[in-house]
Amino acid sequence: MYQLRTRSPHELWLVIVDASASTRRHQALSDAKGLLAQLFDDAYRQRARLALLTASGSVPEWQVQGLKASNGLRHWLDGLGAGGGTPLLAALGEARHWLAARQKRFPAEQQRFLLVTDGRLKDWSMLPAIECPGLVIDIERGPIHLGRAKVLAAQLQVDYRHIDELISG
Repeated sequence: MYQLRTRSPHELWLVIVDASASTRRHQALSDAKGLLAQLFDDAYRQRARLALLTASGSVPEWQVQGLKASNGLRHWLDGLGAGGGTPLLAALGEARHWLAARQKRFPAEQQRFLLVTDGRLKDWSMLPAIECPGLVIDIERGPIHLGRAKVLAAQLQVDYRHIDELISG
């Protein structure tokens, strides 16, 4: 029997990946890659659009902006390495502006925000909230935990989870 497909608003998942040198410690980025592979698969199955921004080196870099999730992201993920500085604050600012502009263009789109980071930034001032539901996944590992990713989540007014909570189950 033929059925009409109902047109529901698209979802957009904006993912920022902190791939700075500190994320190489204690398999943090390696475990994050496994989690991201699962996230990309979920986005593909749910027909969500993805925007992907990496924070590594001196400036953040867009990988994709609002495209349908596809298997092509696996190639990018396989090649993802860590190094350089942490332009995470610049990435957050860029993401905030991009999301706001996109919301004006696609007002029915449901936006989600995900930040994968170890939170190892020097100092930062108070951050304005991200204007959509979000989650900070803390990939900080090792004997000394600074807990800065939890502070980032609180300032951005999004949820917080440590990666070990997400991959152990």
